[in-house]
Parts: sequence; structure tokens; C-alpha cells
Amino acid sequence: MKVNHSFLSVLVALVIFCGTIIAREHPSIAISKAEAQQIKAAMGKYPLLDKTIAGYRETVENALNKPIELPAPGEAGGYSHERHKQNYREMHRAGLLFAITGEEKYAQFIKKMLDGYAELYPTLGPHPRSFKQKPGKLFHQTLNEEVWLTHVAIAYDCVYDWLKPPDRAKYEANIFLKMMELFAVEHHEEFDRIHNHGTWAVAAVGMMAYVLDQPEWIEKCLYGTKKDGKGGFLKQMDLLFSPDGYYMEGPYYSRYAVRPFFLFADAIERIEPQRKIYEHRDAILKKAYYSLAETIFPNGVFPPINDASKTMSIADIGPVVANDLTFYRYGANDNLLAIAAIQDQVMLNGAGLAIAKAFGDGSNVPDLNWKSVEFTDGFDGERGGLGILRYGSGPDQTMLLMKYGVQGDGHGHFDKLQFIFYDQHREVVPDYGFSRWINMEPKYGGRYTKENDTFAKQTIAHNTVVVDEKTQHNFSRREADDRWAERHFFDGNSGNVQAMSARANSQYQGVNMQRTQVLLKDDQLDYPMVIDLFRLTSDTPHQYDYPVYFNGQMVVTNVPLNTNLTQLQPLGDDAGYQHIWKIAEGAVSEPLQFTWVDGQRYYSLVAANSPEMQLILGRTGANDPDFNLRSEQVVMLRGNATDQLFASVIVPHGYFNEAAEISRDARSPIVSVSVIGHNESASVIEIAAKSGRRWQVMVNNGTPTDKEITVSFDGKNFRWNGNYNVLFLNN
Repeated sequence: MKVNHSFLSVLVALVIFCGTIIAREHPSIAISKAEAQQIKAAMGKYPLLDKTIAGYRETVENALNKPIELPAPGEAGGYSHERHKQNYREMHRAGLLFAITGEEKYAQFIKKMLDGYAELYPTLGPHPRSFKQKPGKLFHQTLNEEVWLTHVAIAYDCVYDWLKPPDRAKYEANIFLKMMELFAVEHHEEFDRIHNHGTWAVAAVGMMAYVLDQPEWIEKCLYGTKKDGKGGFLKQMDLLFSPDGYYMEGPYYSRYAVRPFFLFADAIERIEPQRKIYEHRDAILKKAYYSLAETIFPNGVFPPINDASKTMSIADIGPVVANDLTFYRYGANDNLLAIAAIQDQVMLNGAGLAIAKAFGDGSNVPDLNWKSVEFTDGFDGERGGLGILRYGSGPDQTMLLMKYGVQGDGHGHFDKLQFIFYDQHREVVPDYGFSRWINMEPKYGGRYTKENDTFAKQTIAHNTVVVDEKTQHNFSRREADDRWAERHFFDGNSGNVQAMSARANSQYQGVNMQRTQVLLKDDQLDYPMVIDLFRLTSDTPHQYDYPVYFNGQMVVTNVPLNTNLTQLQPLGDDAGYQHIWKIAEGAVSEPLQFTWVDGQRYYSLVAANSPEMQLILGRTGANDPDFNLRSEQVVMLRGNATDQLFASVIVPHGYFNEAAEISRDARSPIVSVSVIGHNESASVIEIAAKSGRRWQVMVNNGTPTDKEITVSFDGKNFRWNGNYNVLFLNN
């Protein structure tokens, strides 16, 4: 029998092609039919799942009872912007509800919405109010349009089989393919950019490409528009995270970036598991989420590092997605369940169902209990890092954070060696975060205010030393991008005494800086105490300003103050100083005592004095005609020297309850901090308490070592092993 090889080849190709079509069922990129059936069967059994479904139903039912609105493009953060955002949210939720319940009203809602967009979108040109952003058509920047398409891709996938082919053709031609062309062709540089904007672009196009079964688009999303691997999703996974998973822009933008990373990765895993996307770069997505989650304060709020909100938390939708998928793809963890308690919702897919089952009614879920941790920064892990020391557990945990990594691109602040102190459920020594009233249209359209550059990014806006009233790197981002701080040592495993140290030797020309912080708990202190040694060295004299921002109300200081009672002047003319009112000043002739009350606890800054040291009290708000800045308080030590060691402690103490009219131990238990000596080898200080307890703190200023160090000051020898030591002494 003669075999027709040509016919056989065609037949094999047809079988493969048909098999591809059959295998690509809908929905598939975020939820499968099997998962939808499992969720439907689980309704009424798991509170987190039920609460999520109820929230989705409420959103969509409200939308069903109102006319669909597709307003013309408008102001960023304005009504049109928010309406189109709400439209994609409603379609996304309606799609998942349709997949789970099969109720056609949800599919009909999506069809009606897409009918409107199919008419509107082809008529739109570039957004008229892009303000130097890459313009979308619905939104002022393509970023928002990419978020829109990412979520609508999930909705479209859920109703794909329900829609008639002519409708699908209309939506794809008039909306989806036009958007994909806009993102990947017209704005190809943004698409290939190694940045969270680029991540959203490839996720949006890639997820819709999976729905449309367009493998050519998938390759561009994974490897860049030229498919050479210099751009695209994989390169972003390689370069945006350190080997520890820390995201270079900081937690605020990481919580935004993890959403497209995990949504697109999960679509890839579902449709092309052979790519093993969750294993890429030693499971970098797992590390990315854990590094994000481990930065949070005990209440779930992210520390405001770089451009960041003061209120954004782990309950945001991006971390919800990442938390569920990390639990589902990488394995269970009690802290992920504790975070689910804060989030109070889950994804509506197999991952969300898994965590809802494990969570149950929440009665057996332990408190969040992250430990002290250090993250390397930079794609190679060689560009400084972020250190976090913690004491205690649960919501009462104390946390001390120091930043010593990379700049963070355009969202970075010039604040190497800055710190944040969290205690008593709040930022006690806070960071300003960004100057932005997000989505508040009257406040500069909800965008960053001009004070974000003139104050919030400046060094003086942070808890780190300022040299000669100048900002680090002279506020040059190009210079800052090429230089970073350096890790010195980190010890978060020593129980009652933990320490971290870092150096910044390229931020000010001719000035070397080293900051060492110790979190110490002693049974003679009510709460953990922060010990801070900030050492600066130079060949020439400089003015060194050591600011500590604080919340609450000043109580008392031992410095005689010259207070400006009738007329205020700015602290300086530039570099953020122009935005700080000079409230009071005084000479520090003995170890400083400065006490304030915040919440139900007193806090005292106790610091060693030096010749001609000045104390300055300030408050933000100067040169702010539009009242864009929050009113923040700062206490600052000013020294003029060649070499300077700022040695201080921040000690919580006492109790204050205004309603109960109770005040206890309002004065600091620490009476003094003194510098025994410091040189290129080491620094030694002594802290004295009212109780007679003394602590000698010794820090290595040389190369990190675990060997013995010996140093002599004023004829007295000090000897210890390793990078630091704290001696507990009694009079």
C-alpha cells in the first residue's frame, strides 16, 4: 500500500492544531472550569471565601442596577479616570462570578460593557492630559490602560465561550488588538523597559495573547519586542529583584509590581507549565513576595521607603494575589495565613480556595511573627541592602529599619543610612514618604506635588545626617543610580542584643559615613532601646546635621531654648531646608535629654554632646503656599567638625493615659550617653541609666571580622571578638 506522506503530514499538523485548540479551554489564564466548580461547591464552608464572593457580588450587583458609563478621557485621578478603573474592576469580578455561578446576568453585563468600549476606543487618540507620560487613550498614561487590559483579559476569558464569534471578533479588533499594538509597538520602549511599567505592559499583552491564542505575542512578552532576551518578562525577573527578592524601588512599588508578576506567571504556569516559570532564577517570585511581606510593620502597613504612601498595607490587592499564589504554588506558611487575616479576602481561583481552606474560621491562625531580617539590594545582591531588627511578636512587636541600598530609580529618595523606628503600633520615628495626595484631583490632579522633589526626596526629610545643608549626590539621580551604600554587618539572631551597620562613602564628596544601630532589651528597661552611632570622617571641617523626626508632643528638654515666639524663618534656602520652620534652638552643653509623648508611651532621645553642638527644633510647612506638606516635627543636633560621632539612644518609657488621668515615669530612665573614643578601628560609647546600670557599646569601624579587636582610648584598652559587643555593667 502506498502511503501519501504529504497527506499524512497535513493530517498530523491538523491533529496537533486541533489538539491545541481543544487544550486551550476557557477560562484558563486565572481560573479553570474545575476550580470554578470546586469554589461553587465550597460556598458556605469557608468564611474568607464567602466574604470575598459576597464582596464581588455586592460590587457587581450595584453595577447591574446603574447605567454603564464610558466617559471621555479626563484629568488623572478625576471622574473619568476613576470610572474606567471601576469598569475594569466590575468586569473582572463579573467574569469570575459568571465562571463560578453560571448566572448569565454577569456575562451579559460584560458584553454590554465591551459593546460600549468597542464603539468608543477606535475613536480615541492619545490622551489629552498625559503630562509627559506615555499616553494611553482611556487614561493619561499607558500604565493604567495596561492594568485595565490585564483584568479585562481575565473577564474576557471567563465569558469567551459564551460570546458569539462576531462579538469576539468585534472586541478583539476594536479594543484588545489595538491596545496590544499601542503598548508593544507604538510604545515599544516602555514595553521593553525594566521597570514596573514594563511589567504591567508585558502582563497585559501576554495574558490577552493567551486568551486569543497568539503565541507570537507571548514570545515578545517573555523576551522583549525583538525577542532577543534584552527585554521582556524574564529579564524583568532577572534585574528588578535582588537575589533575596528585594525590589529595587522599595515595598510601596513592590506591592504594585507583584500583581502583574504573579498574574502573568500563573497564566504561564497554567498554559505552558513546561516553561517552569515559578522555578525561574531559583524561585525568585517566592523570594520577591516573602521579601515584600517581611518588610511590613506588625499592623500590616508597609514602611514608607522612597516614594510611598504612609497608609498602604499588605491588604492591597497586589499582595492578596501574591500571598495566595505563594501559598498555593510554593507551600503553606503560618505567616501567610496571618497575613490573610489582615487581608480579609482571597483570590477567586484554586489558590484562593486553598488558603481559605487552610485559614478556616481563623481561630487557629497564629499572630504574624516575622523575625529580624536583612535583604541584599541590586540585581546582583552587591549593592547594599535593607536591615530590619525586631523584638517581640504579634501586634506589639518593636521594629527598627535601616536603608542602605540602591537609589530606586525615579522613585528613589536621597536618604542613605536613614532609619525608621516602629513601636506601640505606630511609627515613633517616622519617614515622610511621598508628597502626593493620591487620586485627589484638586491636589495637582492626584499626582506628585512639586514638594515631592523640593522636600520629600531631599536628605533633610529623612532620619539621616545631612552634610553642609546639601542633599546626597547634590540631588543628581544619575549620580545616585551609580552609587549605593554598603553593608558592614548584620546580626539579627542574638536575642536581646541585635545590631546592624552600613556605610555610605560616596554620597558626599570627601566625607565617609558609617551608621551602626543596636536594638537592646534589658530587664531594667520596660521596652527595647535603640542605640545609634553615626560616625562621619573627613579631611576638612563640615556642618553635620543629625535629624530625628517624631510624632506626638514634646514634653521636656534639658537644653535652654531660644524659642521663636512671634516670627518664624525657614531653616535654610535650599535642599529641603526651605520647607522647615525654625521653631527653637539652644546650645547643648551636657548630654542631651529630649522627651516627647506619643500614644500612651514616653520616648526620650538621649545623646552625647560635643563642643559647640546646637539643638534645633523644626516643623515642616515653610514655603508651601498650596499647603501640600503635612506638618511634621523634627529635633536636630548640629555639629561643626572634621570628624563627628553622633552617639544617642531612643528609649521608650512610662505610661500616659489622658482619659484615666494617669502618667507614670515621664522622665527618661537613661541619664547620659558619652563617647569614650572613636577612630578608624573602632568606636566605644557608654550609656548610663538611673538604676546604676551601664552599657558599654563597642563597634568595629574596620573590615568586617569575627576575630578579636583591641583598641585603646585615654590609656584604657577595650577588647572584644567580632564586629560589635555590648557589655552590661553595674555601678
